[in-house]
Amino acid sequence: MKKYFAHSGNDFGSWHLLNEHLESVSKLAHSYSEGWRGGEEAALAGLLHDLGKYGDRFQNRLHGQDQGLDHWSQGAFLALTKYGSIVSAIAIQGHHIGLQSLQKEDLKKLMPGNLAKHHPQHLQLSDLDIERLESRLHQDELTAQKPASRLFSGWLGQSQARIDTMLDVRRVFSALVDADFIDTESHFNGDANGKIYRKPGLKLNDDGIASAALKKLCDYIDAKSALADQASVLQQVRRQLLNCCLTNAQKSTSIFTLTAPTGSGKTLSMLSFALQHAIHNNLERIILVIPYLSIIEQTAQIYREIFAEFGPDFVLEHHSMSGLGEETAQSDAEGCEDRERQLRRQRLLSENWDAPVVVTTSVQFLESLFSNRPSACRKIHRIANSVILFDEVQTLPTDLAIPTLAALSHIGHSWQSSVVFATATQPAFDHLHAAVQKQCAFGWQPTILVNEHGSMSNALRRVDYDWLDENPTWTELAAMLNEQTQVLCIVNLKRHTQALWEAFETTDELFHLSTNLCPLHRQQVLNEVRQRLKDDLPCRLIATQCIEAGVDVDFPLVYRAFGPLDAIIQAAGRCNREGKLNKGKIVVFTPDCDGRLYPDKTYEQASSVTASLKHDYGEAFDPYDSKIIEQYYRRLYTVAAPEQLGKRLNEAVQDLNFVDVAKHYRLINNDTINLVVPYDRELYEKLREQAATEGLTSKWVKQARCLSISLFRPKPDDVIWDSLVPVQVFRNGRHSRQEDWFIVNNLEDYDANLGYIKPEHLNLYIA
Repeated sequence: MKKYFAHSGNDFGSWHLLNEHLESVSKLAHSYSEGWRGGEEAALAGLLHDLGKYGDRFQNRLHGQDQGLDHWSQGAFLALTKYGSIVSAIAIQGHHIGLQSLQKEDLKKLMPGNLAKHHPQHLQLSDLDIERLESRLHQDELTAQKPASRLFSGWLGQSQARIDTMLDVRRVFSALVDADFIDTESHFNGDANGKIYRKPGLKLNDDGIASAALKKLCDYIDAKSALADQASVLQQVRRQLLNCCLTNAQKSTSIFTLTAPTGSGKTLSMLSFALQHAIHNNLERIILVIPYLSIIEQTAQIYREIFAEFGPDFVLEHHSMSGLGEETAQSDAEGCEDRERQLRRQRLLSENWDAPVVVTTSVQFLESLFSNRPSACRKIHRIANSVILFDEVQTLPTDLAIPTLAALSHIGHSWQSSVVFATATQPAFDHLHAAVQKQCAFGWQPTILVNEHGSMSNALRRVDYDWLDENPTWTELAAMLNEQTQVLCIVNLKRHTQALWEAFETTDELFHLSTNLCPLHRQQVLNEVRQRLKDDLPCRLIATQCIEAGVDVDFPLVYRAFGPLDAIIQAAGRCNREGKLNKGKIVVFTPDCDGRLYPDKTYEQASSVTASLKHDYGEAFDPYDSKIIEQYYRRLYTVAAPEQLGKRLNEAVQDLNFVDVAKHYRLINNDTINLVVPYDRELYEKLREQAATEGLTSKWVKQARCLSISLFRPKPDDVIWDSLVPVQVFRNGRHSRQEDWFIVNNLEDYDANLGYIKPEHLNLYIA
């Protein structure tokens, strides 16, 4: 009997048998969805996803004798017509080109005759005869079964055009993509027997790991608290919060809110909740979602320290600096081969979150829930059976509030997972329940984990607020700061930090912190600042908002540029954090400067709401008052009117169009690039040499993270491009195009204090 292959030879000369690949992917995809009603459709998708590879033209392509072929649409068409699975069909269709549309008319385009006349990617089918392909599948001793349980029994109607419906489709798609990626990696990157080189990760419910991890965490908390004054109010509040979290961890999976004042040990207490909750509900992993890279670096480091004995794979840190950016579908037959190479690269660099503890960003987590791309969706099935902790959730954009809450509510109620919204300033999302219910049957009605947060906040009144009436210039502000021995000043824009820095007559005992500094540089600055604070030495720190949420520093005095109320409260959390003073002080000011005061319109809108609230309350304006915080969010969401925002996103959902949904759900509207900067010269030169000889690899990316900064992608005619060297993918002896990682070529573009400073002029060399 003729043998059919899925992939060409690996480094050991072994070719990948197609029947083995299809069977393996089917079993893996089903195992990823075990116990869930979409499991059988995931298995069907796995069995049929490469049906077109039974075509003679595809087999010739493996020998370099053909090109520009579509080998997936035949399986999608068969899943749709013979096996009645819309979900399997769209997952199969999308595993190379991304999820497309659930509209009936769009799915009809999968008919081989239609694709032969007009293919969206200008490809040709590897075989037009579906019966012949299915016959070869049976000859290979593989038989597909019609799913007894399906997510949708027929064509989707308008009432099913919702966020929760589309998210279930992505979960099946995720199971297929991850299974396909894993099995393909096993062939190309495994050992001589094709064993998986990326071994399955640990799970919290394996061999009592969760219980052992909880004990390690409790030991860490006990050791840390032993160094503090046990009778202090701060320690009492921390114990109260921890006990409350552990007690409520016995609840069943659901949606929760955890509100606790800054400095109360929220990060470790909610991790304790997560571990105990995972034990009680037999959950597989914990996913911590954080808005800022600067907090991720600190948090991941602490987690690795706590759980060191479980090995380096216990905690996975995943964010924008670990991938290659957007996947883009090729539009011509010639590009199809490049597409195959790109997909191979994405398989190697994408993450599937196969770890007990995952620390990631809001952008990485949330945009994946609305993505249509294979590499971004790959990890979605891992979100099931998990505890998802959202730290500093007040940063959620107002225009995306309703679709985001709908997605998370569905995960918490239907995927055997729990979602925890943790912050010192809990957004008032409850009044959006009816709007959320239109996109998810459960709406938004979370369970409160800590009812005593108001009394905790009052007990920790560690800071007095002073609202300056005058608007100081940068020179005047520098003079004010220079009069203080230890002071932190937080401004709203990176260019404001530079302007303030330049206003100082001397920069002795002056420090700067912003995302213009690479992680290694930021850590060095924070270490020095913390040591100087501990030793009671002079220390003045100028920073952007990157220091506010979760960064552990303790200044006696903080200056904060006027902004959103939640940001001001977070800034106060960097003042008298350990309660060593009777009262710390935060001075809120509006700088007298040219140009804009805020990063974007959303930030400006939130600042305006703060100003109006302060005006209305007058002397009674108290940032410690939970009622004022609630009123702030109610006003903010009334002004922002999230029900009216995101019109294009809502239309894309109504159209069941995954491409447009992904396009319009963006936490960050601008595309970003990663720059490797020359902070550590030895490592910088090593990375340059490796990039030139080996190109971009996952190993190189991991090494480069500590010297990297993210930057909004400049315009094509920006002078910055003249000083950047692209890091390209090196394959088959040649470099291929790649535009997400760059090396800063001019050493003078990185300042020892201010970090990366964008060049304003072209490089001109005169002989």
